Amino acid sequence: MTSGDSGHVDVLRDEFKTLKDEQRDRIRARDNLIYSVIVAVAAVAGGARIAGPAVPLLLPPITLALGWTYLVNDQKVTAIGRYLHNDLGPRLASLVGGDVLRWETAHRGDRRRQQRKRIQLGVDLLVFVLPGIVALSWYWTTGPDHPILLVASIAEAIAVTLAAWQIIGYAER
Repeated sequence: MTSGDSGHVDVLRDEFKTLKDEQRDRIRARDNLIYSVIVAVAAVAGGARIAGPAVPLLLPPITLALGWTYLVNDQKVTAIGRYLHNDLGPRLASLVGGDVLRWETAHRGDRRRQQRKRIQLGVDLLVFVLPGIVALSWYWTTGPDHPILLVASIAEAIAVTLAAWQIIGYAER
């Protein structure tokens, strides 16, 4: 390795460190969104008991916003991993003359990975879609009390369906 190569390795190492820091931060933010949904569900459920049957209509927009943020962060985490494996790793390996960043692919070789991914898809749907479905069902069964709210609930049902479709579509297999 020449001194020029050493400088290039330093730049790539810094890029790796920056990307791993971003990936770590996005994972933390993504995972905390699940707790935010739990708090929102509890708040809306409690509010519905006190304030009335229209309160559940607050839940679908909340879970949709949090779910979309979760999905975007998850996609970026995956994109960073893919970039490290497919681009940065090979460039770094060619400079140092050996395997590098092996963990970026080694953890994907687990024979139960597909099972975990399917379970994760179920959890994502449970956390970010099911509360909206339950809230809308609750609203509809307690008797919609205003035509505008009924129209809003139908729009929310469409949005919840689209969110489920997006979560399923983005699920990495």
